[in-house]
Amino acid sequence: MQLTLFSQENIPVQQLDTVVIKSSRIDLPFKENSRTLHIITAAAIKNSAATNVVALLKQVAGVDIRTRGTAGSQADLYIRGGGFDQTLLLIDGIKMDDSQTGHHTLNAALPLEVIQRIEIVKGPAARVFGQNAFTGAINIVTKKRLENTVITQVEAGSFGQLNGAITVGKEYEHTSFIAHASALTSDGYRTNTDYKNYNYFLKGIFNKKKQPIELIATFFDKNYGAENFYTTNPAFHEYEETQSSLVGVSTTFRTEKFKITPRVYWKRGQDIFLLKRDDPGFYRNLHITNKVGVEANASYTSNLGVTGFGLDVSGVSISSNNLGKRDRMMASLFVEHRFKFFNEKLDITPGVAITYFSDFKFHAFPGMDIGYALSDNLKVYGNIGYTYRIPTYTDLFYKDPVTIGNENLEPEEALSQELGIKFNQSNFFGSIAFFNRSAKNLIDYIRPNTNQSVFTAANIAEVTTKGFELDASYQFKISDYQQSIAVGYSYLDDDILDQNKDLSRYSLNTLRHQFTTRLTTKFFKNIEQNLIYKHAERTIGTSYNVWDASIIVAFKSFDFTLTANNIFDADYIESGFIPMPPSSFMAGLRYAF
Repeated sequence: MQLTLFSQENIPVQQLDTVVIKSSRIDLPFKENSRTLHIITAAAIKNSAATNVVALLKQVAGVDIRTRGTAGSQADLYIRGGGFDQTLLLIDGIKMDDSQTGHHTLNAALPLEVIQRIEIVKGPAARVFGQNAFTGAINIVTKKRLENTVITQVEAGSFGQLNGAITVGKEYEHTSFIAHASALTSDGYRTNTDYKNYNYFLKGIFNKKKQPIELIATFFDKNYGAENFYTTNPAFHEYEETQSSLVGVSTTFRTEKFKITPRVYWKRGQDIFLLKRDDPGFYRNLHITNKVGVEANASYTSNLGVTGFGLDVSGVSISSNNLGKRDRMMASLFVEHRFKFFNEKLDITPGVAITYFSDFKFHAFPGMDIGYALSDNLKVYGNIGYTYRIPTYTDLFYKDPVTIGNENLEPEEALSQELGIKFNQSNFFGSIAFFNRSAKNLIDYIRPNTNQSVFTAANIAEVTTKGFELDASYQFKISDYQQSIAVGYSYLDDDILDQNKDLSRYSLNTLRHQFTTRLTTKFFKNIEQNLIYKHAERTIGTSYNVWDASIIVAFKSFDFTLTANNIFDADYIESGFIPMPPSSFMAGLRYAF
């Protein structure tokens, strides 16, 4: 079990209709958007009983997180049955795609203490973000300021878990800063699952009263035992070290009708893998990736509506003892326009992204969103779009005794459609969405027959994925204390099992049924309880139920929190052959001054 802490700050419940979505060029309130969006607010983060972004995203229906390690040491991100290379992660709108492999996507996820909210875009997002947003995108929005505050945190719990963190917010007349540093360690819940993770975050806003300039910098260092992450040999004791860093600088120029946000950024990743932890010379992979980019996103308001457009130019390189030295140049142009008709009840937003890759040439992703407001609180919507993903360097060039890449791979492509309806008012939100995705050239690792042990990357046959999602949340009061309940359900059906059931490595574990719920109750002034339930049933027939809970006791200057994970000790696997942790507890104390 795990125990965690939250600061004594009273985080208000944020109404969704006040949230302006930042993961697009055209700023829109949540209720006006014609896509399926899920917003995790600061209040929801506080009441999640989660200690990291990975655990938090597991509570969202339609999002499938498959973990190999604890504390976010390694986790793969899937949306609506897509692969781990098909979902794009963004930090304040900066694309965090990894050219080596999507296994590293969540290595860039931020500490919860510095997150204002998380915007989850489900469905094709290539028109807005370009390639890698094949099945969706997740934008982590960081806090703007913490006033003049110092927050210290200590946690301890099962499996020798010991965590420490400090977060500082400082406001000056022309400048503000948020800085965070934390260390998370554990002996591991089974052999060779120990870890030492270090997180550093800095955000600064300069020249606040004239032309604000925003700086964001992150560095995450994760070192962990990777027992059976990639093999089933019990004698190997695999080990991995990953680093992820980001530096971005941006500003925004505004007039009455025009807004433009230029940005420069640099993302670096490093991955060291040892097949035998105690024998580095036996088998070792070292990969270093860099991405340097310049982009500008803009919107212009006229009598015809709002036009959003952007340009993103970036260079990607990798230096690897296995994949070789490679580089790629990418350039993307984005254009979309939002029309409104019938007293602004009908909105139509067509758009297109045109992208050039130095090794895969030109590709275009057109799409369109349509919405109609039946009332101030009720809206029907639909969208259609093409989406696309080029192979990673691992797909193209990786080699080991049981795996081989394929330099002749074609890009993945899909046409996706969605139809939904959502209702939003002050204390209740509900939505239902139906979706369909027809994909071709999906990349998987397959064997020609069951007698061969070598998996080769290949473009498998066409795959059709369809399903629906339900989301609802309700806020109410008992004795003047705020209570809330949130539920989500997703159903997904695809025909992957019909195509290569015995020979495929990655595509067999679709999350067919997923149900999540979170109940937050408060009956006394200083005590709040949270109960989280997650049910999952996968295509191959396995199913499991996991319960988490937390109690937050708030005092004048500090909070005490007790968190329990997997309360009833469910025995389950999310990825490969790796059993998930048994029941665990963690307790912590957070003090602010």
